[in-house]
Amino acid sequence: MIRLHNTLTGKKEEFVPIKKGFVGMYHCGPTVYDYAHIGNLRSFLNADILRRVFEFNNYKVNQVMNITDVGIGGDNDEGEDKMTKGLRREGKPVTLAAMKELGDFYAAKFKEQLKMLNIKTPTTMPKASEHIAEDIELVKILEKKGFTYRTSDGIYFDTEKDPHYGRLGGLSKNENDDVARIAKNTEKKSLRDFALWKFNSALGFPSPWGQGFPGWHIECSAMSKRYLGEHFDIHTGGIDLAPIHHNNEIAQSENACDCGFVNYWLHNAFVNVESGKMAKSEGTGIQLQTIIDKKISPLIYRYWLLGAHYRTPVVFSWKALEAANTGYNNLANNISALGAEIGEVDENYLDKFTEAVNNDLNTAQGLALLWELLKDDAVSLADKRSTALAFDKVLGLDLDKMDFVATISLSDVPQEISKIVAERESARQKKDWKLSDELRDVLKMRGYEIKDTDQGPVVHKK
Repeated sequence: MIRLHNTLTGKKEEFVPIKKGFVGMYHCGPTVYDYAHIGNLRSFLNADILRRVFEFNNYKVNQVMNITDVGIGGDNDEGEDKMTKGLRREGKPVTLAAMKELGDFYAAKFKEQLKMLNIKTPTTMPKASEHIAEDIELVKILEKKGFTYRTSDGIYFDTEKDPHYGRLGGLSKNENDDVARIAKNTEKKSLRDFALWKFNSALGFPSPWGQGFPGWHIECSAMSKRYLGEHFDIHTGGIDLAPIHHNNEIAQSENACDCGFVNYWLHNAFVNVESGKMAKSEGTGIQLQTIIDKKISPLIYRYWLLGAHYRTPVVFSWKALEAANTGYNNLANNISALGAEIGEVDENYLDKFTEAVNNDLNTAQGLALLWELLKDDAVSLADKRSTALAFDKVLGLDLDKMDFVATISLSDVPQEISKIVAERESARQKKDWKLSDELRDVLKMRGYEIKDTDQGPVVHKK
């Protein structure tokens, strides 16, 4: 049984698929006008864990994550489009060709970030720019049903026509700027009304209403419908998307099809910094590359995030990441010390781990069980290794790629020393004793001693 906290009901619920053995999920992807910062990346890691948990439970997964490379981005219909902002920032002309070039560049960089964090590539990653026809068709359906009206700057959805609008997360009907986060527009019937199509005579795509761009919200509804159907299982995103973007998706999708839209909504909490919110606009958007430049693997950041529940806000600091670095290196040390032999998966630990991650993706408890397993002398080394690798199908920490090199603390051993130890162990496996002895001598000259044990080589400073 998989249980998920559903933002729609505010409760943890047993997951019941629309189609037995299958799950369709949609994740709000990045707007590719800049690099995604590490706070943004938590949402995509959560999507990855969700997928891995379902695959761990033998579901077939159809995972869709969109790329927003055109459209009116953000909750503010009157603000500057993010893609246009990106063009101005980089001194590029404000043209569709330049917008595509910018989008393609940052979409490629985003995919590199996913790979570095060991996030599985989604089944489909549709680009908004390639689904304009679907956007227009959906707006036409809403127009025919009487849910739209025209202003001088675009076509808007009339939220007063939907008596259920705002039910995701318990959003009230009170028209408050702080809640609605939509700038005042005197032509709008309600502050909550949102753009389905925005006019732009100088730039954009042709439509029955005039040249322009689709609204940000309609793009997700159109792409999810295209690849998952009108009604699917799960939709995820950051908690900031729930009040406006996701409520707007629900309103336009359900009223267009006269059917249910999504059964389970999952929202991850923020990654903050000690001074407050992490955001590009506030100069606190830390890049993944910054972590790499400090000689810290992106997997350390993944490890750190897994140590907290996805619905719990976390505060990033370099001190916290250094602690995670030490913890991950100790984990590598323990995994390495198990040796290369593969045994049987310990069913007792596997059951406990499955129960943890099936309980609303509790990776923190899953990690605790991994450490408990490694310290349990009642389980053989070979069985520990097999069980740890089974856990890693969900955790995604690349435990199977850790060379079985044991050290007192990998964080105390320079990378070049660990590399020599790994080369020596490889030589020993090939029975190249001459090279093995030569590498032992190299270690001695650099101030390190090595001892071969049944659990693998142990290295320490002389």
